Amino acid sequence: MKTSTLYFFLFIVGTIVPYYEFINFLFENGLNFTLFFEELLATPISRFFAYDVLISALSLLVFIIHERKKAKNYWMAIMATFMIGVSAGLPLFLYLKEVKGDETNKLT
Repeated sequence: MKTSTLYFFLFIVGTIVPYYEFINFLFENGLNFTLFFEELLATPISRFFAYDVLISALSLLVFIIHERKKAKNYWMAIMATFMIGVSAGLPLFLYLKEVKGDETNKLT
């Protein structure tokens, strides 16, 4: 399996799995952002995961901006990070980098 195919598969999984849980929350509670943040920050372990993801997202955004010339349509990975999360943004960016690298290698 090509690395780019694996990254794209991880992007799909990284989109579906978190959104499955988010959609379940929305069906049960609607757009109740107060409850969302109460539950997100309810326990030390949930805060651990929330802070870890926020710091990971910030790190990923810095990485994407730094490496943007190595990936075509890098902005898609930024949007995926904001709209879905690191689980989608990172593999999408790696996929975009890999695809551009493959295109560059074919030209030489």
